[in-house]
Amino acid sequence: MPISDKEIKLVDKMLGGDRLALARLITMVESRHPSVLEILKGINPKTGRAYTIGVTGPPGAGKSTLVNEVIQAFRKKDNKIGVIAVDPSSPFTGGAVLGDRIRMQNHTLDDNVFIRSLGSRGSHGGLSRATKEIMKLYDAFGMDYIIIETVGVGQTELDIIDLADTVLVVLVPEAGDSVQTMKAGLMEIGDIFIVNKADREGADRLSKEIQFMISLKPKEDEWKIPVVLTSAHESKGIVEVVREIERHKAFQIDGDLLKEKRVKRREEEFFEILSEIIERKISEDLRSNELRRILDLVKNGELDPYEGAELILSKILHHRQGLN
Repeated sequence: MPISDKEIKLVDKMLGGDRLALARLITMVESRHPSVLEILKGINPKTGRAYTIGVTGPPGAGKSTLVNEVIQAFRKKDNKIGVIAVDPSSPFTGGAVLGDRIRMQNHTLDDNVFIRSLGSRGSHGGLSRATKEIMKLYDAFGMDYIIIETVGVGQTELDIIDLADTVLVVLVPEAGDSVQTMKAGLMEIGDIFIVNKADREGADRLSKEIQFMISLKPKEDEWKIPVVLTSAHESKGIVEVVREIERHKAFQIDGDLLKEKRVKRREEEFFEILSEIIERKISEDLRSNELRRILDLVKNGELDPYEGAELILSKILHHRQGLN
């Protein structure tokens, strides 16, 4: 769908630093407004600068408190921060159960911090389709860092590695955390491990267990994965966390690893956009009487869905070739 003059003005306002325009564009992305692809196409030349940090780990690990403190530390360096807090979706509304006003309230009046809660909407990996697109909006808006805090439900966390430049895995020294880490596969995605609530008994033991498991990993690159002990509710260890993030960022830039990641992401993004456009075109063509009859046959069980899909695709391609 072509972008309207009203939407062009909204994008211009957002690019000019208007937070309300940014909020409205995020809402359009979440609701899958028909102009979303055109809007993202328009802002694409303004993207590619922000650095993305993923924060994951089991529920109750104190991720939101940690993120709150990391935001504070980055703001002291005059960085602009965008946060996407991915929450479990309501089974009734599809929206985020937890609201951004509950989290990170210290930063609500800071014009250089923008926080948005986002429902996962049942998406695999706990990360909705809109997450990547909101990241683009943040990037175009001029954010230096984008922090994605994921819902924290084991296996569904693993796709954070496809979005984040640096992945923080946050754990707490309760019994079973180290075993859960291995089961969830978090050992494979963490660039920095954080033992939060380190004032509790067992923190040192958990830190040593994580270091031991890291030592068993194949040495695929020269990055030595650090383990940082924090007590986020007391603001302890946060300076070290930020230092390790910046060190990992520099390591990737120096070794062209960040460039390789972004080349891969652009390729994946291309196929996702292509798939969405094809899906939309087919959906539009299905409104014709001939294709509707095929769909009805499939719905009624009179035609195999695989045969029906191939038949519809062949008719669409034949029709479009005729137009050319």
